[in-house]
Amino acid sequence: MQLFYCILIGFFGLLVGSFLNVVIVRLPKMLQKNWEQECHEFLGQKPETQAATSPSPYNLCFPRSHCCHCQRQLSWYENIPLFSYIFLKGRCRSCKTTISRIYPVVELLASLVSFVVAQHFFNSPLLIPALILSLSLIVLSFIDFEHQILPDCITLFLLWLGLGLSAVDLSVSPADAILGAIAGYLSLWSIYWLFKFFTHKEGLGYGDFKLLALLGAWCGYSALPFILLIASVTGSIVGLTLILCFNRDRRAPLAFGPYIALGGWLTFMWSQPILSFYHHLVLW
Repeated sequence: MQLFYCILIGFFGLLVGSFLNVVIVRLPKMLQKNWEQECHEFLGQKPETQAATSPSPYNLCFPRSHCCHCQRQLSWYENIPLFSYIFLKGRCRSCKTTISRIYPVVELLASLVSFVVAQHFFNSPLLIPALILSLSLIVLSFIDFEHQILPDCITLFLLWLGLGLSAVDLSVSPADAILGAIAGYLSLWSIYWLFKFFTHKEGLGYGDFKLLALLGAWCGYSALPFILLIASVTGSIVGLTLILCFNRDRRAPLAFGPYIALGGWLTFMWSQPILSFYHHLVLW
């Protein structure tokens, strides 16, 4: 029964993964449009183009799914998560342009993560909140990887949700959640200003502060060292691999958000085994 239940949740995650792709692609563009509009309003300038004065609807619902190259609207059978990509052999049916591999990767990752969360929180009131956190971290990771931004509309929502769950004793205690949020933000904020003072460069973004703050609200302040340790190790490994194996410019910025998200998710899911392993190493 539990296995069937988890598979069902995994299939649900596959369907949600298709929507996550929409958010990953469209939300940065929506934010860009809003920032441009706010800049025009602040400076008292009129939009430069007619399209800016009467824009067509562009949000998470409109326009309908279409090929980014030829703009042809997709049929329902071209929108089936994962299976459509396999059926179409990774190419648009009309213009034969290669479809980004990010789409099936996100859908498959959302399905696998949902399955793991369902197994871990089977018959737990934390199941739905854990799914929301996990799937949202996927969105944040891919957006940050591509655009080096972590949208406030997601990070702040998750921060308040984590604090709210602590108030009803569904996650950590309220004191742990509040201290976790404060310590998570101030720790990276302090590192940011120290790095900037000595190097006159910006090594982190404010979105990273908020991301660690929300993870502190979900996991508690005691989990922050493990989150940062996992994030630092994985980020270093990936960064060195890109530089040594793929000739990436070492001066090019590398998004840190995906590694914070990974460390936070692993700690949220398996905090007790991680703590036990740490104590074992210390005592040994």
